[in-house]
Amino acid sequence: MPDRPSPDAVRAYYATRPAPLVAATGIVLDTRGRVLVLTTSYKPDLELPGGTVEDTETPEEGLARELREELGLGVPVGRLLAVDSRPPGPLGRSLIVHVHLVGPLSPEQAAAISFPDGEITEACWLRPDEADAVLPARIAPRLRAALAALHTGSFAHLVDGVPQPGSPAGLDPARRAALEHAGTLDAASHRANRPKALTAASVLFTGADGRVLLVRPAYGRADRWHLPGGGIDSDLGETPRAAARREVHEELGLDLAPGRLLAVNWSHKPGRPAHIRFLYDGGVLDKPVLARIRLNPTELTEWRTVTPTELPALVKPALRRQITACLTARATGTGPLELHAGRP
Repeated sequence: MPDRPSPDAVRAYYATRPAPLVAATGIVLDTRGRVLVLTTSYKPDLELPGGTVEDTETPEEGLARELREELGLGVPVGRLLAVDSRPPGPLGRSLIVHVHLVGPLSPEQAAAISFPDGEITEACWLRPDEADAVLPARIAPRLRAALAALHTGSFAHLVDGVPQPGSPAGLDPARRAALEHAGTLDAASHRANRPKALTAASVLFTGADGRVLLVRPAYGRADRWHLPGGGIDSDLGETPRAAARREVHEELGLDLAPGRLLAVNWSHKPGRPAHIRFLYDGGVLDKPVLARIRLNPTELTEWRTVTPTELPALVKPALRRQITACLTARATGTGPLELHAGRP
């Protein structure tokens, strides 16, 4: 193992570098959601992959280089999750750290990790809570904020590891509420801080025999089937009803105006955005209309009609409950229903 440089030598090295220093860190995940944590030959503390950006590199290029040199990994650097600005510390330079997602790595990619330049002596995969517990105090907050940004599809703005007012991710909900109630947030920060929700629109079609039309997406798990529909382009001003019609046309090649709204479903998992689904009555499709279905192969691989008793084997329980509730609302003329994870 090479000798570690003395603190004076480290300070002298960084004193020659321009300020602020720019570094890039990777939150490297595997398919089980575990975080890659490193033991180095030159620091007593555990580290996340990455290092200082050099010469004319961008942070993305610097991180890709560090992954190759330290771990033998030639994988793409993913989206920016967080930026942490640190004031001058023992090294005498302020530091800006870009935190990027890397992976998830496949089992084959994870097994191929090596230590070409000798700077890394050990790499281990830890659950996020385990990694948070063992990483030093200057790094663990970046991990927490970056994972919050990952799970919410957002971004975290940190100063010395502390999420700032207006940071879209990473800010503790209690602190956010306190800032809002104190009236200290400007309008832009208030909007950025507010929890976000994902919205979708689906359409319930049945055949003349009462069988439900399901589609199999070209992405995700091959054994999961869905109702026709998809995300609402709310940033373009699209309404749920317009999204339902557009998605059916794009997926099935059928331009059909949705019928009445049968239900609105709300679902939520801790640490993730809420999902809101508008479910419309598509009516009964006769055999000539079903014969006109033309799938968009980039979105769907197959369609079929199934009896309600076949649903448990094909769709997730929450969607099955939504479909069952909508079939009941259609048959009884009730609704629109307010559902939570498919339950009235």
